[in-house]
Amino acid sequence: MEALAFSKINRISASKARLVANEVRGEELPYAIEILKAMPQKSARLILKTLYSAGANAKYKKPDIMDKSLYIKKIVIDVGPTMKRFRPRARGRANRIKKRTSSILIVLSDES
Repeated sequence: MEALAFSKINRISASKARLVANEVRGEELPYAIEILKAMPQKSARLILKTLYSAGANAKYKKPDIMDKSLYIKKIVIDVGPTMKRFRPRARGRANRIKKRTSSILIVLSDES
């Protein structure tokens, strides 16, 4: 049985979020939650929120499932839409600022 959760347009770049996602890939659900709670990065909070949602989706699909039997089968951090802003510079010029976003996909499974 698989359960997934998807979080779109998170205000963090995908490269920063991937560093945290690599730490919990393949781990059991309770252990991954403890790892993410101990990490100070912003992306850890975003991934933790999506992980809780995937766990709740698994409980909804199969109410008698134990948290210890679930593990992270797949975690994917994709690039989302980029917001483009302009910053005034000297002598009437302007520089572009790219505010990057990302999307998080987490798949939990109980089969080994």
